[in-house]
Amino acid sequence: MDLPVEEWQSHVHRRWLQLQPSVQTSFSRTDADALWEIVLHCSALLQPEDEELLQRLAEGYTVEKDPDAYLFYKEEGNREFQKKAYKAAAILYSKGTCHAKPNTQEMSLCFANRSAAFFHLAQYETCLEDIGRAQMHGYPEGLWPKLMLRKAECLMALGRRQEAALTLCDLEQNVSAQQAGTEALQRRLSHLKIRVQEDPDPAQAHPISLAQTSKEACPKAKNNWIPNASSSVSLCSDPSRGRYLVATEDILPGELLVKEEAFVSVLNPGETSWLRSDPGAKWNCRVTTGDLHCHRCLKPVWATIPCQGCSYARYCSQQCMQQAWECYHRTECSLGGTLLALGVFCHVALRTVLLAGLEVVGKLVKTFQGTVNAQGRTPVETPDVPAILRRDQTNSLSKMPIPGCDKDGTYQSAYYALFHLLPHTKKHSPEHKFLCGLSVLALCKKLGEAAQPSPWATQGPCEPKAEMSGPSAWAVAMLRHVLQLHCNAQGVTALQETASEGDLITERRQVRLATGFFPVISLLNHSCRPNTSLSFRGSVGIIQASRLIAQGEEILHCYGPHECRMDVTTRQQKLRSQYFFDCHCQACQNEEVCPVSTAPKPSGFRCPSCKAALQGDDFLCCDNRTCTASASRAQLEHQVQDLQQQVKAALELLRDDRSAQAIQLLLGCQQDAENFLSSEHMLMGEIEDHLAQAYASLGDWSRSAAHLQKSLLVVEARHGPASVELGHELFKLAQVLFNGFAVSKALCAIEKAEKVLSIHYDPENEQMQELQQMKACLLDETGLV
Repeated sequence: MDLPVEEWQSHVHRRWLQLQPSVQTSFSRTDADALWEIVLHCSALLQPEDEELLQRLAEGYTVEKDPDAYLFYKEEGNREFQKKAYKAAAILYSKGTCHAKPNTQEMSLCFANRSAAFFHLAQYETCLEDIGRAQMHGYPEGLWPKLMLRKAECLMALGRRQEAALTLCDLEQNVSAQQAGTEALQRRLSHLKIRVQEDPDPAQAHPISLAQTSKEACPKAKNNWIPNASSSVSLCSDPSRGRYLVATEDILPGELLVKEEAFVSVLNPGETSWLRSDPGAKWNCRVTTGDLHCHRCLKPVWATIPCQGCSYARYCSQQCMQQAWECYHRTECSLGGTLLALGVFCHVALRTVLLAGLEVVGKLVKTFQGTVNAQGRTPVETPDVPAILRRDQTNSLSKMPIPGCDKDGTYQSAYYALFHLLPHTKKHSPEHKFLCGLSVLALCKKLGEAAQPSPWATQGPCEPKAEMSGPSAWAVAMLRHVLQLHCNAQGVTALQETASEGDLITERRQVRLATGFFPVISLLNHSCRPNTSLSFRGSVGIIQASRLIAQGEEILHCYGPHECRMDVTTRQQKLRSQYFFDCHCQACQNEEVCPVSTAPKPSGFRCPSCKAALQGDDFLCCDNRTCTASASRAQLEHQVQDLQQQVKAALELLRDDRSAQAIQLLLGCQQDAENFLSSEHMLMGEIEDHLAQAYASLGDWSRSAAHLQKSLLVVEARHGPASVELGHELFKLAQVLFNGFAVSKALCAIEKAEKVLSIHYDPENEQMQELQQMKACLLDETGLV
């Protein structure tokens, strides 16, 4: 996904092995001119066979509009609509719009059908928008009455009675003029006219929702030195840590520290969702993140608007589509297959330089020289950066150039700061640099052929290094960004619903939605025991304090390896391989002082005889000295794998609406697990969680809640009492108790969920909003205040 497809990587590997040792050695350079030399070498080494292979790989992706695909998705959408699976139908109609040409009957019919799906989902505003789009793209006049009736019904549902009356009046005149309309149409028209006269006041019919009245979360005070950051933080720099943020005052849990929109982000396409199907196979109906999010702002959206030139890009609004086209998609549109073949990192690199502009890119490439620091996120000294005065958290001044800051000492949350992130030229292997360099040069070659007008139409061929302009500057900058992304890419995540349509309990899992550059968030160093939590609202990253942060303490973020998920050895290996540093955070220091051999962690297994804990490495013995039971770790792990397979089979039964059978299988798994797993083992928690889901599907809310309570104990023991994982589990418990109308218990669960989730999410978060709505509903029903 991040790197090019496997076939391209294998091809480049073979090319690497064929290079002379002296040429391979040239990719080991680490001085300031290293990236320029890589570009020169790859430019000379790029062969027609490389371009032919890339073209073939690009053609393997379905990004062009296909009228047969339009028909397929429209018909599949109709089938789902007939089954009353309106969400699925809406998504399939959206897929159909991506393959229909603009201003055609095909496009208008897809929008009209999608409007019907949204009408049945009670998404009336969205339905009205799709009705307007259907009309704009040439909806057949003979079918207008049906569409206008739907419009009038939407307006009535929204309490816009006057607009509904005007729509019905226009419809009545149209039908009379054409002497058209069936008896059923006339009945519906008469019925709606009566409703318009009898319906209550619009204000009562369409109350304002909580979501509409929520305030946008912002830092409590503006930071004059770091844009998008709270005044509670300050930028510092030293040779060992590079740039980093510290607290200028005591910071409370949940306090908003940074709210930053990505300088650039690219939606992750998924591993196979855009691969061309076999000739005899149908198109892919699987729903991907790209079907449910805007490709520019990453906002979740069902009613997507497709790009007019390709079937890949889609947007939440006409405004987003226009902005994307003007800023970068004008160039990317015809390169869709090539970008998918070369991977997300190449795509992010291209979009970054397109957003920055040729003039800015050329200037920075010409002047920049970099150095390396220990943690590898940002350089400390750079000759082209003016020697500014750095203002620290105590408001004292010290002379130290901080890369990414302007001459006044203000950090620039823009391309200038992004460009100063380290590419780690010294740490990447020569072969990896060859892969990245050849990929970038191949993309630049395609870019010159495809772009209209070409970004370097007036520049000519690669010019001498002294000039550093035109395509050479773009290639060097793109290579730099591809290498930077290895350490500085920020995965944008989102909570994706996994429950079936119509389920009352929402199952969500965190998925990687996109990859982007966040100049301010990149200032945070890593800790395996962080004091912040990172969440996203579309392409906006939000950093909140996850615990009390004392004045002068460094603001720390987890890059992935967390002490709750991995032991110290595994964490260090992952950080060393991806980020090129050894972690010396408090969690790692504590574990290194007290290694596993002297302070063993529970194995998660327990004695089947006396239920005491089993301890050991390859061979485990009972912790109870009076018991002689023992077992091999391999045997116990094999039992765990068998149980996991049974749990997987139970989930398949749940998806097929065979809840009773799923419950029987899960209860058997629970009984088997209790024989040899500790009560805090993650599999125990998963079984309890799935049992809760199964009982909820049958409407047995009390049993569902009982199993969730057991799951909560496992999650809290594993992740901690203030963890986001516990917050998600509390949210599910609140939903179960709400649906079971256990008022006092539901209100208690809602309060606990809000307390935990408010540390990790801003008030605009969907779960926070739903908790507020559940609370308001319960208080309203009971008359409590």
